[in-house]
Amino acid sequence: MLNHVKDYFTCDARRAKNAALSLLPVVGWMKVYRIKEWLLSDIVSGVSTGLVAVLQGLAYCLLASLPPWYGLFSAFFPVVIYFFLGTSRHISVGPFPVLCLMIGSVVTRIVPDEGPALNITGLEGLTRDEQRVLVASSLTFLTGIMQLAMGILQVGFVVMYLSDTLVSGFTTAAAVHILVSQLKFTLEIIFNKIASTNVCDVVISVVIMVVVFVVKELNDRFKSKLPVPIPIEVIMTVIACGVSYAFDFKTRYGIDVVGHIPKGYESPIAPNLHVFQETAVEAFPMAIVGFAVAFSVAKVYSVKHDYTIDGNQELIAFGASNIFGASFKSFAASTALSRSAVQESTGGKTQIAGLLSAIIVMIVTLAIGFLLEPLPKSVLGAVVIVNLKGMLMQFRDIPYLWRRDKPDCVVWLGTCAAAILLGLDLGLAAGLGVELISVVLRAQFPRCSVLANIKGTDIYKDRKDYTDIYEPAGVKIFRIPSPIFFANIEFFRSKLVEAVGFNPLRVLRKRNKALRMIRKLLKKGDLQWTSKGFLNTSCGPIKESEDESNMEDLDLPTDFKDLPVRIDWSAELPANIVVPRVDLHSLVLDFAAVSFLDISALKGLKTALKELIRVEVEVYIVACDPHILKKLHDCCFFDDEVQSSMFFVTLHDAVLHVLDKHPESKEKRHDFDRIITTVTVHHPEGSLRSRDRNAPETRF
Repeated sequence: MLNHVKDYFTCDARRAKNAALSLLPVVGWMKVYRIKEWLLSDIVSGVSTGLVAVLQGLAYCLLASLPPWYGLFSAFFPVVIYFFLGTSRHISVGPFPVLCLMIGSVVTRIVPDEGPALNITGLEGLTRDEQRVLVASSLTFLTGIMQLAMGILQVGFVVMYLSDTLVSGFTTAAAVHILVSQLKFTLEIIFNKIASTNVCDVVISVVIMVVVFVVKELNDRFKSKLPVPIPIEVIMTVIACGVSYAFDFKTRYGIDVVGHIPKGYESPIAPNLHVFQETAVEAFPMAIVGFAVAFSVAKVYSVKHDYTIDGNQELIAFGASNIFGASFKSFAASTALSRSAVQESTGGKTQIAGLLSAIIVMIVTLAIGFLLEPLPKSVLGAVVIVNLKGMLMQFRDIPYLWRRDKPDCVVWLGTCAAAILLGLDLGLAAGLGVELISVVLRAQFPRCSVLANIKGTDIYKDRKDYTDIYEPAGVKIFRIPSPIFFANIEFFRSKLVEAVGFNPLRVLRKRNKALRMIRKLLKKGDLQWTSKGFLNTSCGPIKESEDESNMEDLDLPTDFKDLPVRIDWSAELPANIVVPRVDLHSLVLDFAAVSFLDISALKGLKTALKELIRVEVEVYIVACDPHILKKLHDCCFFDDEVQSSMFFVTLHDAVLHVLDKHPESKEKRHDFDRIITTVTVHHPEGSLRSRDRNAPETRF
């Protein structure tokens, strides 16, 4: 142990170099950067992504209930930090609508649209917008701390608990929230001024949504033929800005526009610790959602372009990005699916494209932001709504999930409904709860099956799925496709009883009760043993004894020591004694899918095996994991009744052993009903090869 600790804390040049490369992945891919092949593609991708990032930064800021230009900060600062620390080469870091909406719900709770803000130290003396910016930046700072801490503690595996189904249901519910929140920007003025027929605002909202939707559909349909997707959002934004400026929409029609965008960046601020206390509950799901979505998108592109990403390093990258960005008044960053798709589809090879997109955002912030001042907010709302199409279309997953996997469908519906009705933070927790419950139920109630041999092979499958099968007489093969633990051991035993067709404990008690009655009749002289068998010497009817004393003795193995002969339970018993008939002589348990057993399962399994053995059923366990077998030995599982000789390496070996031991189980078979045995041969050079052995043939 001391040597392990010493090695762990020993530092040398090699370990220092590996640590630096791990912490700064940019060094690794910059060393192999192909300037002639990649630089032009990264420049084109960076410019295209930067234009989209500017528009989405302004649009998604509405979801966070902040002044629009703060969205430009969120499209710049986190990107710069991720360039150095991130492991994905293709995702576009910046505002993500779901996170923006979660921020907006916290911001409006603490600083509502009407009425005073919560009594929090540090908010006094600030304007409403300044209060909201302070709350959003402090919340983002706390989110970043949580992500950074999880990355340092190497808990990136937490994203594995968020399945694709859960994320799909959650993002669909978030899209519904976003859709509802944006209707006020596209419809509020229309209905407020419906009496004065504000045709201008109607036309702006409808035309923007229709045109953007149509062109996006064309982009999807002809993406293989188009060199780059048509940046329709940017084009329509430029047109809307020009028309709004030319006709002075703000003055003539009272349309709400983006308004003044200050030039340059603001001074950094420190987070408010009192806001930390008010928002800690909301910050954690934001940290998880932001990382989970970004990691999911990054994983798709890493597989497509054949490189690896590190979940823990991604947590560190996003944590540092959010901490740094929050200091400069940006809000939580993740990745928008549409923006990342633009960066990848326009030829982006590395995060240089992301850095160039940040430079485009910086140019807008420092120099030409004033050109966006006449942009109507209804345009931004329309762009957000149209970009929700991908998330809203996930409703189409419901029929597919219902046909393919009903528990997954329940997870999707539960997550979506909870997130819509309870809010995104509680909805995520509820969805995770539903998912964990579904996993527990799948393990607790697995689909157990009785196997049979596929004729002419050494393959055994569920007998319900095949017709041309062979089942030896008196043999049952039972398979449980899950771990056996405290929650499903009783289910396992009940399914086992159902498979064998009788309750072994009930049969054992009946047999011991019959032996007790036979002994009593022999003692009284009402029953005698002759060369022809038992002879009933009583003149009157013999009644079954109702003596239920010493019931625990009925569970013990049958004992014939005081009897003149061993009782044949398959034959007719004397004195009209009836005991349930057992036609089964061998039971094979397939443990190939059993990954672990806990202590409760060990006790329940041993009890079940003893009950079967005591009614003269031979039990065999096949394909048991070596670690489980070792645990059985360590826990003193074996005794005089349950012995280690019941274990076989393969199912076919066990069946052949049973048939050799019980020849009466064999049936007449046709010439084509042959078992082809596949053997694995180990060659001297260390390779493993399989060959079919046709002679000698193994027949049932």
